[in-house]
Amino acid sequence: MAKVQYYTQEKLDELKAELQYLKLQGRSDMAKQIAEARDKGDLSENAEYDAAKDAQGLLELKISKMEEIVANARVLDETNIDTSKVSILSKVKIKNKKNGMEVVYTIVSEEEADLKAGKISNSSPFGKGLFGKSVGDIAEIQAPAGRLEFEILEISR
Repeated sequence: MAKVQYYTQEKLDELKAELQYLKLQGRSDMAKQIAEARDKGDLSENAEYDAAKDAQGLLELKISKMEEIVANARVLDETNIDTSKVSILSKVKIKNKKNGMEVVYTIVSEEEADLKAGKISNSSPFGKGLFGKSVGDIAEIQAPAGRLEFEILEISR
């Protein structure tokens, strides 16, 4: 059974649009490539045909995975987010206990994660370490650089 992922309505619409594009345009383009490769002669020695068939298999696999993601997606209502604890779609201001540096992250699903935009995945070490904490709590996070401690300064949506 696939796990349920939570998304904003915007991200879910984006995933559905990409899935629709792959099903229609992606499959159409792939059929054309296979037809062109087939027209080039003997299929038993046609590397272009084999490559096109392999690409078709990968496209179908991607479509299948995206269908599963969309089927198990749940939309979060941002107005109902509890800001007393860190949860999905929470904006969290944290302070590194070692160097005093402050940073703000938004906790999002894996597919929405974008570190440059300040969005971290709820399944990342940071996301897991911050999840469920309240203002004033110390989050101990096991990162590749070692164990880090962060103080939760603020939680908002």
